[in-house]
Amino acid sequence: MDFSQEQTRKIHGVHGILKCVFIHRMAHWFHRNPLKATAPVSFNFYGVAGSPAANKICNDLRTTRARLLEMFTDITCNPEIMKNATDAYFSLLQGFIMPLDGTTQENKMRFIQNFKWTDTLQGNTPSAQQDAVFELVSMAFNVAIWYTKFASRMAGKENVSETEAKDVHRSLKIAAGIFKNLKDVHIPRLITPAEKGRDLEPRVIDAYIIQCQAEAQEVTIARAIELKHNATIIAALAFETANFYQKADHTLNTLEPECSSKWRKYLQLKQLFYMAYAYCYHGQTLLASDKCGEAIRSLQEAEKCYSRAESLCKEYRQTKGPGTTAKPSEQLFFLKLGGLIKMTLEKCQRENGFIYFHKVPAEPPQLDMKASYGLAEPVPFELPPLSEQCTPEVYATFDLTKGAKNDKAKPKEEEVKPVKEPDLKPQKDTGCVLS
Repeated sequence: MDFSQEQTRKIHGVHGILKCVFIHRMAHWFHRNPLKATAPVSFNFYGVAGSPAANKICNDLRTTRARLLEMFTDITCNPEIMKNATDAYFSLLQGFIMPLDGTTQENKMRFIQNFKWTDTLQGNTPSAQQDAVFELVSMAFNVAIWYTKFASRMAGKENVSETEAKDVHRSLKIAAGIFKNLKDVHIPRLITPAEKGRDLEPRVIDAYIIQCQAEAQEVTIARAIELKHNATIIAALAFETANFYQKADHTLNTLEPECSSKWRKYLQLKQLFYMAYAYCYHGQTLLASDKCGEAIRSLQEAEKCYSRAESLCKEYRQTKGPGTTAKPSEQLFFLKLGGLIKMTLEKCQRENGFIYFHKVPAEPPQLDMKASYGLAEPVPFELPPLSEQCTPEVYATFDLTKGAKNDKAKPKEEEVKPVKEPDLKPQKDTGCVLS
């Protein structure tokens, strides 16, 4: 499909992502799994840190880690604050991962500290690894989850500014970029591979990447509708988004049902919802091309997909599993499509009875559409530069032989307490509609 430069410019949002009309409908629109929980880490190495500068690194690791964890549940936190808190901790943590002695050997501090983290799908049963890379990927994973929750929170506001609307779109792409970077670069470095069903295993992290891209594209679709782009563009974008949701669902189909069923129901209902959109707008394209019989069949298929999406919304609400429960079928953006399908189908049937007299095919039209523009690509994620505190000279003052003799001074095992996430009640939908 070829789009003009003007259409491309609008879809990419040069003049802003979208007005309030869509964002109002996004309270309770997204399913969100819980944040990961972790045990406190003191970074007290009892004699290993052999200089004031080494001790300062340990103290700063403890305080920057604690601050970053606080930011995950602080409702005043925004992407700028989150990035600063993340950079502060990761710039120091890399001093325990990157080689600092001029060789290519493993950093001697990488395996000194044990880290415990829960997983988003596995309740409060933690995994533990004595590996700073495990800490890096687990914390960064939580940062990505925070960006998805921030996007959801912004989308649930009653009056969303253009800047906030852009934040929704960008935050989802940032989250996808973090997940992708962890999968491609850092998780392969783990000595102990992730267990099945844990966050760091390929099926789970792939599903998160794809879901973030699909949700970002939902914003693009809403913008295309708001700007009254032609039906062919909207149908193609909806079809691509439906395919994303289907791919995410299939990625999870071999996970244990008790931890994945609810999430999968959400992915399935979104896939059907956007297939309904694709068939609805493809029907409009067919009608405009005087293919009224095919248009009717496309709209009938849209009606079927929409009805199945409604049924899945009920099943999703009744399915037990991790995460917050979205309520898509109560949103105007969802309800609006049902009315649009009905109205367009009735128009096609009227036109066919008066003008075209076309036979309605038994099979729905093949949706072989490719959106050339408007697809959401992950924002590349890069770790911050190594902290200036982490020099080879300071690194040399960490002496692992000193700590091994002082077993009695080792701290007790810290337990992992669940994250108490803020209970955010979205503001009331104003009832404004897509024009």
